[in-house]
Amino acid sequence: MKSNSNRNIIISCAVVLIITCLCISLIIFSGFGISLLWPINFDKIAISMFPSSGPADTTNVEAPGDSGSDLPENTTSLPNTTAAAMLEIEGQVSQLRGLTLLEEVPKVLMTSEALEDLVVNDFFAEYTDEDARQDVIIMALLGLLPADFDLKIFYHQLYSEQISGFYDSQTNEIFVVGGNVFGISEKMIYAHEFTHVLQDQTFRFEEDLNYTDEACELDSERCAAIQALIEGDASWTESLWFQTHATRSEYMDFLKTYEAFESPVYDNAPSYVQMDLMFPYEYGFTFVEFLFEKNGFDSIDAAFLNPPVSTEQILHPERYPWDQPQQVALPELESTLGETWKLIDQNVMGEWSTYLILSQAYDGDYRLDDDLARKAAEGWGGDAYAIYLNDLTDEVIFVLDAVWDSALDADEFVFALTQYADMRWVSDSQRIEEQPTWSGEEGTILVFREGERVLWVIAPNPGLAEVVFEALK
Repeated sequence: MKSNSNRNIIISCAVVLIITCLCISLIIFSGFGISLLWPINFDKIAISMFPSSGPADTTNVEAPGDSGSDLPENTTSLPNTTAAAMLEIEGQVSQLRGLTLLEEVPKVLMTSEALEDLVVNDFFAEYTDEDARQDVIIMALLGLLPADFDLKIFYHQLYSEQISGFYDSQTNEIFVVGGNVFGISEKMIYAHEFTHVLQDQTFRFEEDLNYTDEACELDSERCAAIQALIEGDASWTESLWFQTHATRSEYMDFLKTYEAFESPVYDNAPSYVQMDLMFPYEYGFTFVEFLFEKNGFDSIDAAFLNPPVSTEQILHPERYPWDQPQQVALPELESTLGETWKLIDQNVMGEWSTYLILSQAYDGDYRLDDDLARKAAEGWGGDAYAIYLNDLTDEVIFVLDAVWDSALDADEFVFALTQYADMRWVSDSQRIEEQPTWSGEEGTILVFREGERVLWVIAPNPGLAEVVFEALK
């Protein structure tokens, strides 16, 4: 889900093009005969997570954004061995990926303290306490967070947790948290980040892919699919680099680093956050692997020229590119609801977020069986959701208007949603125009199904629920 204030918050849990995801990506080391699941990537297009191999070297550290565009000048702030290793990796990744570096990218060495300051004062500079408050209200309404969750502090802690580097697509710089050792984990991180440089210079994230704050504000579902393509490609290329160029000794060093790796903030995050942060890496990796098996990187390059447009296509690669989502339009409700109500969020939910709501509630008692939730979300055809907030009372109205590929798919969703509602709320014998309703702390919940269309409304009371339903049906 996507907030309407230039930030990607509810399901994506990040600032668009500033921070996208903490992940666990599946890397296949066929050269060593092992499949390994490991936490590594977390970016600003791609911020990589891993503890540094040694204490930070603060000598000649450049301030973020102060570096120039001339490579020799910028690599002087790096230890000579590190700069040489980076240049070697650039050549290896370019050859593996089949893309040419068009313009040298500055590399900025920074301390872990500087990185933490960047998280607080740059990444989240425009994310206010009021933004966080509204986001918690919405996520609590959807059962994904407790109402007293301190979201802003959580973001600061999560994004400061052992980040080793990132590529900033807006300033065209690679930032590295400097240490005295540039070991295999740092090399893998750099291979991943440099892949993003090649992607951006070749396929142009903002200009050609229209992967911008403004565009994602209008269609976060499309941006989630593009992000999965970007991160899946970088993770796939990173794994090929490791497979091709890592030595046996480096492989053993990596295993030791992996075994010692700790991420307490992520490990204790709400389950839906953990799963959503994994999405572009885990499912993006699978999506890219599916493409690669067709015609290698040529198929992946073709996907950048005709990018996926929904999480449905990422979850089901065989449906790309032909299964296009239907467009759903919601009416404007502010004039109907009154002047105390304002629209604070409107976008597309998509198959992935629908699955998360049904299966990853903060309260485990409200979670559907995983297979049931996946089956219910599959068959998604398109949707639109809107969230209205009453400034005086903090009451919230949630509306989802979804269309499904078939009446059977709509039936499966309504069946699952009804089970979810039965677990979370109390069935109400007084129906609204014969439609099933429930009541709870959030107010009145209504579900309406007609053919392939399903409406889901949450309103503070039966009267408002009926007003909204009448405006939508």
